[in-house]
Amino acid sequence: MRRQIFIVIAFVLLLRLPFLDQAIQGDDFYYLAAAQHAQIDPAHPHHAKYVFLGEPMDMRGHPHPPGNAWILAGLLALLGDIREVPFHVAYLLLSLVAALSMLALARRFVPPRALEATLLFCAVPAFVVNGNSLEADLPFLAFWLLSIALVVAGRAGLAAIAIVLCSLMAYQSVLLIPILGLWLWHEGELKRRWWLLLIPAAVLGGYNLFERITSGDMPAQVLNQHFQTYGLQRLEMKLKSAIALSGHLIVMFTPIGFYALLRRRQWFLSAWVGLFFAAALVLFFAGSARYLLPLAAPFAILVALHYAQRPMMIFACLALQLALGLSLAWVNYEHWDGYRRFTANAMKDVQVEYGRQRVWVNSEWGLRYYTEARGALPIVRGQVLRPGDLVITNELAEKIPFTTGGGQLVEHSRLVIQPALPLRLIGLGVKSGYSSVGFGLWPFDITTAPVDIVTISQIVEKKPTLSWLPMATPSTESQIISGVYTLENGAWRWMSGRAVFFLKPPAGPRPLRAEIVIPDMAPGRTVTLTLDGVEVLKKTFDKPDTYTLETPPLPTKGDTAVVTLSIDKDFSVPGDNRKLGLILTGIGFQP
Repeated sequence: MRRQIFIVIAFVLLLRLPFLDQAIQGDDFYYLAAAQHAQIDPAHPHHAKYVFLGEPMDMRGHPHPPGNAWILAGLLALLGDIREVPFHVAYLLLSLVAALSMLALARRFVPPRALEATLLFCAVPAFVVNGNSLEADLPFLAFWLLSIALVVAGRAGLAAIAIVLCSLMAYQSVLLIPILGLWLWHEGELKRRWWLLLIPAAVLGGYNLFERITSGDMPAQVLNQHFQTYGLQRLEMKLKSAIALSGHLIVMFTPIGFYALLRRRQWFLSAWVGLFFAAALVLFFAGSARYLLPLAAPFAILVALHYAQRPMMIFACLALQLALGLSLAWVNYEHWDGYRRFTANAMKDVQVEYGRQRVWVNSEWGLRYYTEARGALPIVRGQVLRPGDLVITNELAEKIPFTTGGGQLVEHSRLVIQPALPLRLIGLGVKSGYSSVGFGLWPFDITTAPVDIVTISQIVEKKPTLSWLPMATPSTESQIISGVYTLENGAWRWMSGRAVFFLKPPAGPRPLRAEIVIPDMAPGRTVTLTLDGVEVLKKTFDKPDTYTLETPPLPTKGDTAVVTLSIDKDFSVPGDNRKLGLILTGIGFQP
């Protein structure tokens, strides 16, 4: 037993030590934001506020309870700052908890091949890759396996503590109820240990009730609102997720191991795999490989059982897993380290070359973390930027629309992130659904395409060249200062309650004109036009319709005219956080 424990610990250390300096990645940014908020409000780490996809929001609707945020908050309080190496050292301990819990389970179900089964589990590509992140998956996996191992060992008191901790990490901890219930029923312990099955529901229900009493909103309700807003529970998303999860299940132990899963039967382990996978198809929408980690343990034991008399097949499976897992982990390291290196160099150059200019970041994930840590500001949807500002962006993330104050973006430097190995978990043009089906459906992709391209650009002042701005014309963009959203249907744009434009003054006096639509849902009726700060037209309409506002011929001065169009009331619609006023098809001096 001691020899097996020593080998498992050594194996985990060999997996983790090369990646202790792993850069902040993926959703680490949001968990760290919660940890920082917990320094001032320990009871409500998920009240952290940040910008997500261009919209200000807080974490109350986050798809995980605050357990992981509390772990990170404790580390932050202890260390005084966010540092990659000591944080990953702490999470290495969670990898050991998961691995040793797995060893205990393997010794119960497949004693002759317990060590081999445990090594198979540790070599699962998702464990190798995602065990190097600071997201909730590793803490959840560690306490999930610890809970089941302790229940199987008959240690009810310690199991109760582990179940509480597991429930604080993820909502899917409720799946412990049927899995543990089956085990207790089979062992004749259900009447005596039934109370263990109440713990996940009690913890998650208590957390939601506490939030309802102290903040007015239940996290589960806010999460459901996010599902509705972003359409995350659409049938299309569910089908894509199911396809991706099926692929991840096949890759988890290579086709050699998947064959064993189809052939080998052991009632509890098979029920564990079947129950969790069926629930994953129903609950999840992004199809990420890490979602299936809680069924990796019984899967590994089933593989070891099937090939118990043919150990070379187990070692072949292990070798293939390790080769793939470590390769993907290295590609993942190079991806996120690219953001860290770019930010360090770019922000240093900014301080030397541009002094105190504002720097904005139009991205998410690790790039957001490293740029904001060095003083950059996140771009909010419709953000008004001005000449002189610098913008850091990347090709992989969703672009949040902003206006340039009449200026033009001029690229100053870029970094093409291209890992050495031709494997991709995520990337430009990649069809891998390893992290999300939003990028593809394959478990991973084989390509030499860049993972991402990161740039830093400056907005330089540009004189307007157009006197009339049809909203459908691409060149119009550079003369929109603020208050106008992206082009829709190739013809028109929504504007907020107030929009500002730069125009090239005509050669002589010309009428100022605006072509608008006041839709049925718009409450505003009074529309105002100003030229260079002076009101030139104000008109009230009695009903929604299509209108044209036009002034008498107006003189202009200088080489730039500033035009403002406003409506007296704005509004919002469900599922859209924008402030809307009216629809605009064109504005400017009459052509």
